[in-house]
Amino acid sequence: MNRRQFQAAMASTLLPPLQTGCASTAQRDESLHLAAVDTHAHVFRRGLTLARERRYAPDYDALLADYLGMLDTNGIARGVLVQPSFLGTDNSFLLAALAQQPARLRGIAVVAPATPMAELRRMDGLGVVGIRLNLVGGAALPDFADGAWRGLLRRVADLGWQVEVHREAADLPRILPPLLQAGVNVVVDHFGRPAPAQGVRDPGFQFLLDAGASRRVWVKLSGAYRNGGNEAGQQIALAATPLLRNAFGLDHLVWGSDWPHTQFESKVDYAHARQALDASLPDPGARHAVLVDTPATLFRFT
Repeated sequence: MNRRQFQAAMASTLLPPLQTGCASTAQRDESLHLAAVDTHAHVFRRGLTLARERRYAPDYDALLADYLGMLDTNGIARGVLVQPSFLGTDNSFLLAALAQQPARLRGIAVVAPATPMAELRRMDGLGVVGIRLNLVGGAALPDFADGAWRGLLRRVADLGWQVEVHREAADLPRILPPLLQAGVNVVVDHFGRPAPAQGVRDPGFQFLLDAGASRRVWVKLSGAYRNGGNEAGQQIALAATPLLRNAFGLDHLVWGSDWPHTQFESKVDYAHARQALDASLPDPGARHAVLVDTPATLFRFT
């Protein structure tokens, strides 16, 4: 038994059984099966150059072939690859993956503020549709008033790209306003990362709800397990989803698997990540909007 098989076996013992098979659910809706989008996943392999400052480095491979197999098994047509934080601004592995599946994949890169437009345009041609600010875990917030950041955000806006934000909810009031003022669209990861002890009462999460009125912020219904252990994260997701739906509308919500669930590999698998959306959005029409309609436009699959 290899590492991945062991992790899958562990996940099946740690999580409750599925009520219905996720792949069979998708297959019952052929239009969803042909068009659904997973908006948050990572690919990498051992031996790649790692960022000097990192919180974590995996000791296994998460290859494109593995990810595409997960999509096929779970009835998901297309995916968005997000540059993992531990690879820093070296997006070469991500870009190589996009080049292999240009119709099926899009990408979110991590770049330095001084990255020139020519390089951004090259990435755009390969399927990159935005940049990520992975600021979780106490990382210093960017000084968006700095000239280099202003220039980067102007270039991102000119390309029509998004800025994806991963940060605890408490700091969203300091992050979202300058990004919106810079004219970029913003996608907030993992339900906005409310504090586990506060859940939807977190003032930062409440600020995020207010940001829905801007119509330039989207939220990923993804990685619920990152918002609290022992099922607390999923309970927060169940409470947060109707609030987010009311504040943003289904046209500003998307779903992501967060595959391969870094640091949570033994506690969750792809099928359960997919089923979590069914639990929080039981209405098939709502799921179709979140899985198909909204991400197709936001990530330029149409």
